[in-house]
Amino acid sequence: MTTITTTKEDLACYLNTPLPIGNKTIQNRMVLAPMAGLGHIALRELITEFGGFGLLFTGMCSARAVPHENPVLSNVFTWRQEELAFLVCQIFGSEPQSMALAARRIEAEGFFGVDLNFGCSVAAICKKGCGAALLKTPDLAAQIVNAVRQAVDCPVFVKFRTGWENNPQFAVDMAKRFEDAGADALTFHPRVAPDRRNRPPRWEIITRVNDAVSIPVFGNGNLFNNSDGIKMMDQTGCQGLSLGRMAVARPWIFAQWTKGFVPGNDIYHFTALRLTHLLCQHYDDHFAVKMFKKFAPYFCANFKFSQAILKKLIKGDTMAQICINIECLLKEAPETLATPNLTLFV
Repeated sequence: MTTITTTKEDLACYLNTPLPIGNKTIQNRMVLAPMAGLGHIALRELITEFGGFGLLFTGMCSARAVPHENPVLSNVFTWRQEELAFLVCQIFGSEPQSMALAARRIEAEGFFGVDLNFGCSVAAICKKGCGAALLKTPDLAAQIVNAVRQAVDCPVFVKFRTGWENNPQFAVDMAKRFEDAGADALTFHPRVAPDRRNRPPRWEIITRVNDAVSIPVFGNGNLFNNSDGIKMMDQTGCQGLSLGRMAVARPWIFAQWTKGFVPGNDIYHFTALRLTHLLCQHYDDHFAVKMFKKFAPYFCANFKFSQAILKKLIKGDTMAQICINIECLLKEAPETLATPNLTLFV
């Protein structure tokens, strides 16, 4: 395999190389992974302010609900008009027709593309036959991709895992089926569905998936620092990187890897406070507090005394109290870790 990167400068150069996806092109190959309860409009706006990414993804949206959703009222199917050009909406469902109808609504709203979730292994989703459960019914999964492909012209992404058993060939076969069904790009997380990050992701399966298809493959899983990005690109040959938990912990990470952004000592205080302001702009106080408390464990994983800081940071039921906590705890930058405390990366 040809070596793509050897230094963080090489990585930045490669990540800033344009990449065609379907009938569109992105200018940057580093993207935000779709995350339920985390990839909301406020976090996306914060990441956008730092910059350095190619695409952002929404959290999971129900395919059944999307055709009738009111973005003014919805806490999930909502966006800023100015982000649509680089925003992909992820949907979950178990029926080709409902997924196709949702995709039509997404395209009509002006999103960059639609992403099909075949990777979520949360019990509540899988019990409905959605998410990673669809990897148990490969024919149906391929039918869904084909139905969405027939319904829209915008790029169609598929996010999936290795499967339900430790069988790399199954992931390769599914990648081929998704491409044949009309997918324009794949985001692959090389863990089996029952594995809730108990074991390291098997990056070598990304290599096999990438070699099996001609469409772009975004690698996902345990990308914590520049050296991880360099290793994944070199070892797997994937066309881009998809970051999830680390983008929550460090919303400036895209700018850091692709633009050479150097965070100052005040980055944690600034970021936490800025997110509270954005949450308050987009949500009522109660829901804003709820979203901040989902964000806080990932963010506090950066700190040496992460558990103690987290406990104090989320104490309170109003955003006003949260802001007071931020001032008390983060005004003077806490001691940080090179790699986050993964016990908080739930």
